[in-house]
Amino acid sequence: MITRRTLLHSSALALASPASRWPLCIHQTTSAGSSFRQSLEGYAKAGIRHVEIIPQLLDPFAEKEGLPAAKRLLDDLGMKAVSSGSGVRGLIEPSPQYAKALDSLKFRAGQLAALGVDRMVVPCPATGKYALDEYKRAADRMREMGEIVRPFRVTAMLEFMRGSTFVGCLPTSLKLVREVNHPFVKPMLDFYHFYAGLSKMEDLDRIRPGELHHVHFQDVPDIPRELLDNSTRDIPGDGVSPLVRILHAIRKARYEGPLSVELFYPRLQKGDPYEVAMEIRRKSEKVLRSAGML
Repeated sequence: MITRRTLLHSSALALASPASRWPLCIHQTTSAGSSFRQSLEGYAKAGIRHVEIIPQLLDPFAEKEGLPAAKRLLDDLGMKAVSSGSGVRGLIEPSPQYAKALDSLKFRAGQLAALGVDRMVVPCPATGKYALDEYKRAADRMREMGEIVRPFRVTAMLEFMRGSTFVGCLPTSLKLVREVNHPFVKPMLDFYHFYAGLSKMEDLDRIRPGELHHVHFQDVPDIPRELLDNSTRDIPGDGVSPLVRILHAIRKARYEGPLSVELFYPRLQKGDPYEVAMEIRRKSEKVLRSAGML
């Protein structure tokens, strides 16, 4: 008997993107208005094989149906969860919630390990004013973070953020992670935070071969930079970022891994995940072909 599950899996295989060293991935934030199941089924139908999951969608599903059901759903759809948001704040910058944040990190690492996810994003959305000495203490906190996730074999990835007053650019992120020197603490690159923030194009030359652990792939809209915020992220190819140049730079730095598209526009987050995924795939693959990476 042909089941709905079989049909979904067959549809995903028929439309699947060509195998690549830089597979296209969709971050579930892009479909935050849908459920865990709805977003995954829509992506799979569009031929997307890689997904970056988020706690906001995973947790309600896991509470109702259990983590094993989440793993089965991914497997049935022929999808791989390559990364996850941690949902944890206050781990990098000074915070009175640090101890609580460590407990949350431990819970999340255990949850992700059960799903077979081996990395998670730890952002630094700091807004305070900090002294230089705080970076030494940040390195100590990050080593402790690494020890928390080590038993689960889950890597914590530092995400610098446009607008962060503590880790707001690529050089600061790289310097911190190198000082930490922990096997389960790695840097990542978000195209939007990179090009819309304090980083400079020449900073890409600072990346050592094989150093990047994960990539978020978006565009910066053609609006005054004064109007940019955390939500103003375009589908790759819709904006003005020098995407091909950045792609060539990460390729030169020997990054091979998913390119995860994380978007916040309401029309996308509230849209049909299949239609959204098809639009993302069509536009993103055009950029990747231009870069010779598809």
